[in-house]
Order: sequence, then structure tokens, then C-alpha cells
Amino acid sequence: MNNTVPQGYREVGAKRYREIVGFGYDDLTVGTTFEHRPGRTVTEADNMLMSTLTGNAAPIHLDSHYAGQTEWGRILVCSIVTLGIVAGMTVRSTSGLTVANLGLEDTKFENPVFVGDTLYAETEVVCRRLSKSRPENGIVTCRTNGFNQAGKRVVMFTRTFLVPVEPNAVRDSTNY
Repeated sequence: MNNTVPQGYREVGAKRYREIVGFGYDDLTVGTTFEHRPGRTVTEADNMLMSTLTGNAAPIHLDSHYAGQTEWGRILVCSIVTLGIVAGMTVRSTSGLTVANLGLEDTKFENPVFVGDTLYAETEVVCRRLSKSRPENGIVTCRTNGFNQAGKRVVMFTRTFLVPVEPNAVRDSTNY
């Protein structure tokens, strides 16, 4: 009989498993790299909704006739959409249990993203330390790269966030 808990899950009862979302401080060791899957295909709705939600009325993001006259020849996905999708892809594994985001730095957009592109991401833990003011948490810094389906890097950024030192205590108290 196999009593092994499947990877990515924790046992919460007899033959009952709960998906793990996010890691704790001890799991996020410097040099560890996570490849985030599944990829995410950018839709016209993604671009339209986020562009208008943020008040970005630049015609290159919303007006296909205008965008067709530019060097791109079509609508360019708003950079905040690209950043949001790629950052969101990282949460399940890196910061799903985050207490707070502390910073987003060194953000660069290196190649254009268009509707229909599929984005993939990878994240490397570059720094971590225990919080002096909140000893129940650790401060983790990660560098994330987002790539399109052709393997071209479209965005890179560094993000720092606060995570629990005892993730199972948080999971138990929040039913996660």
C-alpha cells in the first residue's frame, strides 16, 4: 500500500490531500529557480480590460486602426498587462502565502507582446533574510523573467515580499 503524499499536496485527512499554494521561508533558498506553468496566452480581453481599468487610453493599446499604422502593425499589449500576467504566474509557487509585497524593482520590458502571444515565467530566489521587526516572517527577493512562446524575454523584474517562517501554521489557521 502506498502512503506517500503526492508532491505539491499535504495530507489533511485519511486519503485526503490539499494543494499547496506558496512556500514558506525555509523552502525559498537562494539559487532555487522555479519554472512557472501553465503558460498564459494573452487575449484581446486581457489587454482591453486592464488598459481601460488603469486609465491607459494610449491608442497603440486600444485602437487597431491606429496601431496598424505603427511599426508594430497591430495592437501592442499594454506593459502593465504583461507585468501583471507574468507576476501573477509566479504567485502559486513563490509567494502564495505572502504577508505583504515589499517592493518591485528593476523592471524592464525587452520585447513587445501582442494579443495571442503565450507567456511563460521563471523565478530565481536571489536573497533572503529573517525579518527583524516581524520574526515570524522572512523577507525574500526573487528575480523573474517572462518569455514569449518563441523564448524571447519580454519582461524582467525583481520583487521582494514577506513570507511566513512557519507556513504550515498559516495553512492550518486559514484552512489552506
